[in-house]
Amino acid sequence: MKVSEAPRTATSIIVRSTASARITQSKNPFLELMRRVFRKEEVALKAIKFVTLVEERQKSGNPLRVDEWEETMKMLEMNRSSFYSMRNKLLGAGMIAIRNGEYRLSGMFSRDLMDMARWWWTVVLGNDPESL
Repeated sequence: MKVSEAPRTATSIIVRSTASARITQSKNPFLELMRRVFRKEEVALKAIKFVTLVEERQKSGNPLRVDEWEETMKMLEMNRSSFYSMRNKLLGAGMIAIRNGEYRLSGMFSRDLMDMARWWWTVVLGNDPESL
């Protein structure tokens, strides 16, 4: 499938193969991850703020509601189209989800990466899955 044929909800992520480019080797792993999802650093920084807000509100027992979009947009200093574009990339990547009108952190991003890694390790390289 070509990138242009991907569903609107799909998100691209930049993968780097050198050991020095590993996210865990970065001084700011969260920023490095968001730089791989968003082309502009300004949007990557706003995505970090948004995900952090979702996390904080979720932990406090007062999840961020979808209908709070105007306040969230103002807090992030984004216009509507930029906010929804950023939000949709996070949803498409599986980093966040919407349940019952509330934003939640999601583990789908991790599961998808692990699935890809397991497939590459076992099918393409022919290794034992237990050795991953």
